[in-house]
Amino acid sequence: MVLGTMGFMLIEDYNFLDAVYMTVITVTTIGYTEVEPLNNTGKIFNIILIITSFTTFTYALARLTQFVASGEMAFYLKNRKLMQAINELNNHVIICGLGRNGQQAAHTLKAHKVDFVVVESNINHIDQWLADDHSLVYVNGDATDDDTLLKAGIAKAKAMIVALPTDADNVFIVLSARSLNPHIQIISRASHQSSLKKLKKAGADNIIMPDKIGGTHMATLVSKPDVVQFIDFLSSEEGEGISMESLDYEKLPAHLKDKTLKSVMEWKKTGVNCIGVKNANHKFMINPPEDTVVSKGMKVIVLGTRAQIHLMKHNIDEAGV
Repeated sequence: MVLGTMGFMLIEDYNFLDAVYMTVITVTTIGYTEVEPLNNTGKIFNIILIITSFTTFTYALARLTQFVASGEMAFYLKNRKLMQAINELNNHVIICGLGRNGQQAAHTLKAHKVDFVVVESNINHIDQWLADDHSLVYVNGDATDDDTLLKAGIAKAKAMIVALPTDADNVFIVLSARSLNPHIQIISRASHQSSLKKLKKAGADNIIMPDKIGGTHMATLVSKPDVVQFIDFLSSEEGEGISMESLDYEKLPAHLKDKTLKSVMEWKKTGVNCIGVKNANHKFMINPPEDTVVSKGMKVIVLGTRAQIHLMKHNIDEAGV
């Protein structure tokens, strides 16, 4: 269009509107009568313009047909939709690996309505999940690649669950994640005892050994069945209406900081119960006395329904504003 317009203006001395008109009827092969008869130079230019524009149009149409027929268009649109969904997330969780452990983590997060993104290199694992749940937000790629983690929104994520079966891969992912987001909480799986120190040095906040936990869980079901069943109930889909949360000292209203636990729990009482506190040294105190002073670095662990927890958080946020 640009070359045709410029050509007609220079060669045939057409004004801008006439030059655009001639270019349009030539490129679209409509072929109305010329604005003015063309001289020999204009005719040669018009022949070149017709051949060039027709070739370009044919090539573009062939590429578009191939794009649609091969499924590239559907893949592009699907991938674009996923990227938009990830870009809209904030304070989400990234699950690396959709194996058995990753699937269980995804089920639990979904039950508790926590936004998450799955990073999985095996498309079969993703397809198996999508067969039952089309709402899965995922990135099909290698979690050991920094670009893949960036696509999953690691810069805005609040936590990462690393659940690959190979400890070496998990160590590498933890290192990459810690460098990309120094403040993210990282929970990693480990298969061997020797990997615990490596994962800790790499930057993992918590390390889980599924086999060890499974054996302990089964033994505890024998010695303390009711307690374990109650904890399982809290973390299951059936117990999604009940929640445990930690309230950070820094988020408390100014008038409640450095006050007793009784003052904190009785302020705008919502019905939640304090079941423990975590001090600045990361030590837990279960069922603390009411005269415990909530000081800097401490966290209060509370238990209640989701509605009660939500109301307490709302009150704290409102007081903070």
